[in-house]
Amino acid sequence: MTMMATLTALAAHPGPGWHDNGWNDAPAWWPVFPITFGLFWAAVLAAAFYLIRRRMAATAVQADPLARAHATLAERFARGEIDEDEYFSRLSALRNG
Repeated sequence: MTMMATLTALAAHPGPGWHDNGWNDAPAWWPVFPITFGLFWAAVLAAAFYLIRRRMAATAVQADPLARAHATLAERFARGEIDEDEYFSRLSALRNG
């Protein structure tokens, strides 16, 4: 087969998706796949951001003694070990040094 015959055969072929009865259109629901793919990766990135942010906040509380004291005081108040007056008096004592 000569080069010209090969080029003519390639040029005459209508391309992918073309059948004897006409163009084979893509289904109407084709956008579902790229949208789902994008939502999946958005969820993966959001989960990673949430977990990293949570770990950084936990590390910051552990590193700062004043923040740890505030957290302990808030936990004791939430458990009901101390009342509101005692909570606020100790909180002001922590703030004033």
